[in-house]
Amino acid sequence: MDIAVIGSNMVDLISYINRMPRDGETVEAPDFALGCGGKGANQAVAAARLGSAVRMVTRVGNDLFADNTVANFERNGIDTTYVLRTAATSGVAPIFVNPDSQNSIIIVQGANSLLTPADIDAAATEISKCKLIVLQLEIPLETVYYAIDFGVKHGIDVLLNPAPAQPDLLLSRVRACTYFTPNESELSLLTGMPVETIPDVRNAAHTLLEAGMRNVIVTLGGRGVLWVAEGVDMLLPATPVEAVDTTGAGDAFIGCFSHYVVATGDIEYSLRMANRYAAD
Repeated sequence: MDIAVIGSNMVDLISYINRMPRDGETVEAPDFALGCGGKGANQAVAAARLGSAVRMVTRVGNDLFADNTVANFERNGIDTTYVLRTAATSGVAPIFVNPDSQNSIIIVQGANSLLTPADIDAAATEISKCKLIVLQLEIPLETVYYAIDFGVKHGIDVLLNPAPAQPDLLLSRVRACTYFTPNESELSLLTGMPVETIPDVRNAAHTLLEAGMRNVIVTLGGRGVLWVAEGVDMLLPATPVEAVDTTGAGDAFIGCFSHYVVATGDIEYSLRMANRYAAD
């Protein structure tokens, strides 16, 4: 097995809107879509579609959405042994996409909030066979910290995508990650520093290196991606594209990067491939 994704799954409830309603107002949306999502699930699917052998460790609810989520994993060749049924609702993500293809997302964690360190222990034998553990922040922080410690203990590389941004994240508990991949808003929240310009982003990213991070990879949308590490400060340009819907682009980037960095060990090449894949 190449990759263990320990993270979230969501049901995406996507409304394509002309504008958000004001307080007390009802407006009509021109279109709606229902999909499988969640940062963990999206990243797992992206890596699996590119050819990685992926194991998903997550919790689904006991409602109508759970079977569809499991079936989606199976259609994409993802191992579902540790997709655990829970006496709770499945996680859902209402998403609002405006005419400029920008999105606003609400997260209801549901069963995701019940993923525990004990679930990692239950899957320990299989997770320990993987080459990379991929994490996000749509599950309890306690579980994220435990998974990082598990990776360190077993000599497994760990990628943490600190999204959605959480001000309670303790950098002291996550600096052992091999790859730390915030976007610019997450970088600003975690460091308390501005990110309006590329020099601003560089300064903020370097403070994370000083805090003990090994590879800080900052996704910047149309400005590209910045990779800083010891002796490395590299800005890779974005792939030019006319955006239709940016939902899931960041997760596509992480899934693709995870696939290629496991397959090749070449971080720069993996970032370039991820830039292209996210643009598609």
